Amino acid sequence: MSSDTSTAHKNVAVRSDRARAWLVLLLAGAFEVGYALSVGGSHGFSVLSWSLVAVVFFLLTLFSLSLALRTIDVGIGYAVWAGIGTVGAALLGPVFFSETLTLVKAFWLTVITIGVVWLKLCDSPKQAQAERPVHP
Repeated sequence: MSSDTSTAHKNVAVRSDRARAWLVLLLAGAFEVGYALSVGGSHGFSVLSWSLVAVVFFLLTLFSLSLALRTIDVGIGYAVWAGIGTVGAALLGPVFFSETLTLVKAFWLTVITIGVVWLKLCDSPKQAQAERPVHP
């Protein structure tokens, strides 16, 4: 196999690993939303069923996040994970609980969402490769 072909295969594998890591990070964010909502439903862990669900979501979100952070930078991954959890819990809180979503809250949730998207865009493989320091 030539050097160019080998490099091409490595680039495809790296992109595939990064895409998989981002999918796992999105899954971790979804588990974080489930955790936040179930903690709310547990009323300070005083309702057993909600408390057990919260523990399961907690373990799932931490496991998924740790897998994603093998590939994604910790600062970027954690910010995206927290953003997904924040926005998801704020949007679904009114659905499951007697919470309100005002226009002002919706505006700031939109700002968070835009920030999460920009963080994903700045973590592209080309950007990461261009910013990688050169070691002699």
